[in-house]
This record gives sequence, structure tokens and C-alpha cells, in this order.
Amino acid sequence: MTTALHNFNPATERLFKQRCEHAPCRSCRHRGLVPILDLGPMPLSDGFLPAEALAAVTARYPLEFVFCPRCSLVQILETVPPETLFGDDYPYYSSFSDTLLAHSQGHARDLVQRRGLTGASLVVELASNDGYLLKYFVECGIPVLGIDPAQGPAEVANDNGVHTIHAFFTNELADELRAEGKQADVIIANNVLAHVADTNGFVRGICTLLRGNGVAVLEFPYVRDLIDRCEFDTIYHEHLCYFSLHAVDRLFRNNGLYVNEVRRLPIHGGSLRIYAGVIEDVQRSVIDLLAEENTIGLTRPEYYEGFAEQTAEIRQRMRSILRAVKDDGKRIAAYGAAAKGTILLNFIGVDQTIVEFAVDRNVHKQGKYIPGVNIPIVAPEELLQRMPDYTIILPWNLRDEILEQQTEYRDRGGRFIVPIPRPQIIQ
Repeated sequence: MTTALHNFNPATERLFKQRCEHAPCRSCRHRGLVPILDLGPMPLSDGFLPAEALAAVTARYPLEFVFCPRCSLVQILETVPPETLFGDDYPYYSSFSDTLLAHSQGHARDLVQRRGLTGASLVVELASNDGYLLKYFVECGIPVLGIDPAQGPAEVANDNGVHTIHAFFTNELADELRAEGKQADVIIANNVLAHVADTNGFVRGICTLLRGNGVAVLEFPYVRDLIDRCEFDTIYHEHLCYFSLHAVDRLFRNNGLYVNEVRRLPIHGGSLRIYAGVIEDVQRSVIDLLAEENTIGLTRPEYYEGFAEQTAEIRQRMRSILRAVKDDGKRIAAYGAAAKGTILLNFIGVDQTIVEFAVDRNVHKQGKYIPGVNIPIVAPEELLQRMPDYTIILPWNLRDEILEQQTEYRDRGGRFIVPIPRPQIIQ
């Protein structure tokens, strides 16, 4: 196996601490952040490579995970330019996940019912991708507007009848839309708040675009689940922030919005869904979860102690499993070229000499290679054609969906390896 990239030596630890001392918090601008984990230089998680790029040196960026003691926001220090992360070749298309589609349909139906949406309403989604969610509102005859910076997914959305602007959402864009007479009854922003470099400006933009009696509904991974389940592979350069309810509540209040309701969801390894508005009407769900976070210590740096050691234990366990499998003469593949898979494989130090190939339903990833480890990505049919003995499930949050899809592979003797929260082999 190749050498895993993880910094534990005293010299790099000192540099990490120095960067923490000088870097301002993305939310409250406090200086004096607390180090949690240094994953070392990592490639961009969605920077899948064409064959002609394999000979070039893959760009890597620091990936340092830290905590703000003033506002409780967990974040990374490095900011890769958004144009680099979400360019024209951005490969993530939400509609390839059956689990996400079912989740989105239920979300849309719930909002239509509870908000009484009609043909006179406007639903705006920020980071709307390929229209995977807004299409369910379109089916109900409700006007929509998608906003997404990735050209490919935005074009697919427009082709499918979901009106989408190809742009980054900013407070300036919100001002322009409002000047055009557009104000939203519902603003949806799923798994995008964590991606935004100008966190405060993004939230101010929501406040600008939202009607006075409207609701902003946001989903994002819950940092509590990330820490408790050691989901270190969901730390990557697109994810600049990792929110607790305390952190998001303070961020919103500082920018004219109030978190009035919250739900915990199992999707993406554990998420929060918040309902916010310009009028303060805080429900019991928010009061109770804030109290719970205080009780368990989520707002204090001690909660995050030991996380680095837990990630090292998972790395060691995965290495042991893979080494034993290879020593036994068995073959290994991977299922799902997920962004988290890039981090996992680079962190544990696995390249194409260990994992022969990865399969993925997303045709935009097929024919490319996972960055940093150069593992080729092929169509899912290759799993049965090549029949590797073991297959690592990289998008472990979709474990049940994948296991159901691959019953024939299992019936023919194939086994799956699930890395998170604790590495295990599934017969």
C-alpha cells in the first residue's frame, strides 16, 4: 500500500496550531481556533481525472479541521476557489441516487402541504443541481427557480423543465432578483451552506430574497453525527463548515434570520433540517436540541478530543482488512466514486494496486479516475462481469440502497466492506 497522508509529527502539529491561531472563524471572525484533525494535503474530492491527466501531478490542498470556541462552528482552514471546485466539469448529479430522490420527493410534498403552496407561490432552491428536487414542485404546478454554479447540472435541469440560473448565489444576486420583483415563499438550500466561503453573505442573501412570511429550509450534515460516528471522510474541501444547531443559530441571528424549527434526519450519515424566517417564532424542537447540545458538550472543544485518534484507528483497521484480503489472493473493487471515497482512499493509502476499479452509476464519472489514487471508474455492470471477491462501499451512507441493488453479486459470493463507522465485512 502507498503511504497514507496524515500528520502526527511534532513539526506539522506546530504549524497546524500556528495556522489555527491566526485564521479567522468563517462565521464570527474570532481568531484562536482549536485544532481537531489534520488530514494532510488532499486532492479535491470531486476532481476526477481523465486518462490523459494521469501523468501530471495531482494538485493537493491542506485539509485541517478546527473548532471555534466563540461560536462553536467547526470548519476547515483552507479555502479552494469556488470556480475550481464547481467548474463546468463538476461531476455530481443528484438524480443518480434513488435514496436522495425519494427523500426529496417526500420533502417537496411536505412543504406543499404545510405551506399551502399554489400556482401563485415561488419556490427557490439554492444549489439546485440537476433539478432533482424542484421537479416535484413543477409537477404540482408551482413556479420554481433554481440557482446553481455548475453548468452541466444546470443545463440538465433546464432541459427537464426546471427553470435554473447558472450562477453562484450571493447577496448581490438576491438584490438583483428582488429588484426584478422576485421574492420567495420558500427557499430551499440543501447541503450548500457548508460549501460557501462567504457564509454570512449567503445567509444575508436568503434574508433578502425571502418574503416576510416565507420560510427558508436548509439541510446540512450534523457535526454531532460526524464526530460520534467518526465520519472523517465527509471532511473535504467543498465542505468548509460543519454545523451544530448552536453554530447555525448564531450565524442566522447575526444576519437577520431566526431558526424556528429543527428536525434530525438520517440522510447523509446524519443531518439537520432547519426552518428559518425573518420573524422569530422559536419552537420547542429548537429549544430542546440547543439544551441537549449544551448538556453533551457539543459547544466545547473537549467534545472533539480523541477524534484524530479514532480516524487513525479506522485507517489501521481498514489497512489490516485489505492486507489480509490481498495476502489471501483475493481481488478488491469499490462501489460508488463518491467524494468521501476520494478522502477515504487517499487517507488509508490505497491505490489501483490494491483496489482494481470502482463502479458508479453516474455516467459523468465513468471513464475517469479517482484523484490521488488513480483508480479507474467504470459502469456498475462491471461488478458482475469482473466479480471481485470484495467491494468497498465508499458512499457508506447509501449502504442499504447499494446492498439491495447488488443482491446478485452477493448471491454469487461477493462480499462488501463498509468502512464507517467501524470497518466491517458483510457477507
